[in-house]
Formats: sequence, C-alpha cells, structure tokens
Amino acid sequence: MKRIQILRVLALLLFTTVIANAQEDDSKLSLTEGNVNDQFEFVYQKSNNYQNYKVVKKVWLTTLKKNVIDSLNTFKNELGNVKKSNATQKGEIDKLNNNVASLNSQLTQLKEEKDSISFFGVLISKQNYKTLMWGLVFVLLAVLFLFIYKFKNANKVTVESRDNLRDIEEEYEEYRRKSLEREQKVRRQLQDEINKQKLAKAK
Repeated sequence: MKRIQILRVLALLLFTTVIANAQEDDSKLSLTEGNVNDQFEFVYQKSNNYQNYKVVKKVWLTTLKKNVIDSLNTFKNELGNVKKSNATQKGEIDKLNNNVASLNSQLTQLKEEKDSISFFGVLISKQNYKTLMWGLVFVLLAVLFLFIYKFKNANKVTVESRDNLRDIEEEYEEYRRKSLEREQKVRRQLQDEINKQKLAKAK
C-alpha cells in the first residue's frame, strides 16, 4: 500500500516538473526576439486551432513577414559586403602575383651576370644581392599566402551566406504558401457556414 502511495507521489512530481518545463520553454518564445525559426514556432504554438487548421492573427503574419524580410535584407547586405571584400582582395593578390613574377625574372637575369652588381648605383656582391632579393620574395610570398588565406575564408563565408539566404527564402515561400492555403480553406468554410445560415433562415 505504501509503495502505491509513493509511486503516486513520484508520478505527480514528475508530471508537475514536465508541465513547468514546457511552460518555461513556451514563455521564451517571442515574435519580436530570437531567430526566424523561433518566431515561426511562436506563431504556430500561439495560434488558435480550428478543426485541423491553425488560425493565425494577421498582425502576427505581418510582423513575421517584416522580420523575415529584414533578415533577408541583412543577409543580402552581408553578401554584398563580402563580394566587395573579395574583389578587393583578388586585386591585391593579382598585384602580389605580378610582383613575385617580376622578382623571379630579375633573379634569373642576375644569375647570368658578373659577381659584382650595381644596385641603385652601389656595387654589391652577388651573394648579398641574392640574399636581399630572396628576402623580398619571401616577404611578398608570406603576404600573398596571407591574402589567399583571407580570400578563401571570405569565399567560404560567401557560400555559407548564400546557402543560408536560399534556405530562408525557401522556408518563407513554403510558409507563405501554406498560410495562403489555410486562409483560403478558412474563408471557404466560413462562406459555407454563412450559406447554410442563409438557407436555414430562408426555410
């Protein structure tokens, strides 16, 4: 007998805890805060049920539409900034590639010259000149690799932003289509009810 009472108390405590956690999760949802998915979840959970359909307030749909459009505009702006940054970095990388090619050409010519080389009017040994030139090449290559690394990272961000934008657009289009279908069904049902009432009054 005591076991049954203990089990009942434990079941009641477990049920109370589950209900409290569910209410806490629902209270975190908002139409003005959080990501778009949370806002969709808010609209879905807070909408009234009508048969197998959800009745959504127009002001919620308007707010949700505005939030989705704002998110899309933000992604578009970020994508535009990334594209501009990519173009700038590509130009800098091209310049560095040209500089490296020019330096390599100079080094090839210097190998065929005499030991003494005039550098800005000063004669220096070929070994010192090679050391100086290779130092410049390594510095430029390091800068080149740095810009290539940044370019690849920026390109990755561009691809991710484009994918995110496409996913959001698809989600929004699917939600808008379903919302229109629900609204049309509700209107048809409402019109059917009005027609039934008119027929009933006519009789």
